Amino acid sequence: METLWFCLVAAMIAAYVVLDGFDLGAGIVHLVAARTDAERRLVLRSIGPFWDGNEVWLLAAGGTLYFAFPALYASSFSGFYLPLMIVLWLLAGRACAVELRHHLDGALLAIFFGAALGNVVRGVPLDADGWFFEPLWTDFRLGPEPGIIDWYTILVGLLAFAALAAHGALWVALRTDGGLRDRARRIGRLVWWGVAALTTIVTLVTFRVQPSVPARLVAQRWGLVFPLLALAGLMVMRIARGRGADRRAFAGSCVYLAGMLASAAFGVYPCLLPAVTDPAYALTVHNAAAAEHGLRVGLVWWIPGMALAVCYFAFVYRTFAGKARPEGEGY
Repeated sequence: METLWFCLVAAMIAAYVVLDGFDLGAGIVHLVAARTDAERRLVLRSIGPFWDGNEVWLLAAGGTLYFAFPALYASSFSGFYLPLMIVLWLLAGRACAVELRHHLDGALLAIFFGAALGNVVRGVPLDADGWFFEPLWTDFRLGPEPGIIDWYTILVGLLAFAALAAHGALWVALRTDGGLRDRARRIGRLVWWGVAALTTIVTLVTFRVQPSVPARLVAQRWGLVFPLLALAGLMVMRIARGRGADRRAFAGSCVYLAGMLASAAFGVYPCLLPAVTDPAYALTVHNAAAAEHGLRVGLVWWIPGMALAVCYFAFVYRTFAGKARPEGEGY
């Protein structure tokens, strides 16, 4: 049951990154892709019906984490208090940014989310009771007393920034026409090289920073399907974009993001939060989970709740399918 909830939480986080990722990415590239006020409004129209609803998956993942792994929730929200407050302010600022048409918050959110993933993979200084505290930074080096930001988490943050910028550019190309679409395609082509290079670098560095990741891939070779999925998505992005197939290129980006997140989740399992102090102090799916009865009852309510959310998203994306148009009300 604990493993099932680990997979469900990972799936919801992946859904959030894929869906809200194109919103953040569109915000990152909109000042470069759009040349006129009308084009900037069109970029906003392309994400307008979706961006606030996409955050449901982040809330759902946080709520699920709360009742499925309460020890992890308590420890991480205490140890990551400062960056979590920064993320909350950036999320609030993003809502204002959409209305005021200023998208610095999207770029910062992408980097912070990437750094957060880097912390989870690298590990944190947990003590024997499962508690920790990290300052925002120390000396930017890895070690038993790391900061939230070090050279490794910055590197992962840069990969997240590049990946979401490419994701957003492909979304804008999919949803618009004319010169705006062509410029978005060019941005996607250029950023792709950065994504490919950073993916290679981050993967090789991660194998050294967290040896359990390659060890798990060697021990359970079926898990290689996840990095291969990410690689396939990366190649589809390039090939489909070169042929002008915007829908397939965007689908490839979705597969790439999902494959990368699934690879990270598989690599650290059964850890939820590794410890850099002593591996025995790590929070795992076993020592951080709620009682078995609670997990079973939660699943009974989780299924219909998520089914309603999926139906809602299917309705919204079907209703607002097609190219964004400048006519009408809003944004």
